[in-house]
Amino acid sequence: MDIKYGFGKTVELTFDQAIERVTQALQAEGFGVLADIDVAGAMKKKLNQDMPPYRILGACNPPLAHRALTAEPSIGLLLPCNVVVRQDDTGKVHVEFMDPNAVLDLVNKPEITQLASEVRQRLERVMQAL
Repeated sequence: MDIKYGFGKTVELTFDQAIERVTQALQAEGFGVLADIDVAGAMKKKLNQDMPPYRILGACNPPLAHRALTAEPSIGLLLPCNVVVRQDDTGKVHVEFMDPNAVLDLVNKPEITQLASEVRQRLERVMQAL
């Protein structure tokens, strides 16, 4: 994956296994899934368009989110951390993580930069656990 706002990897799992493993790995790093958006389901329902499975998991680590909100109340616009689990047209499953460093650099506060680094390290460990 070669984008400036995220990182990820292709996994040797089924789509459903990837969702389960990502959720478990997030929990091990203190993240809960606050939102689970079935993009493929929404496209089928709203536009009658078929696409491979695609889910966005809105992950949140409450203590870290509280620190961020205390330092910068409007940072809620950039929360939670999105994790995408998607299957491509060939059947391969990809897990991609929003890079908190890329997003939180917009805030330009030292305490937020430190938090972003901590969140990134946790998300990298989630990725490595898959």
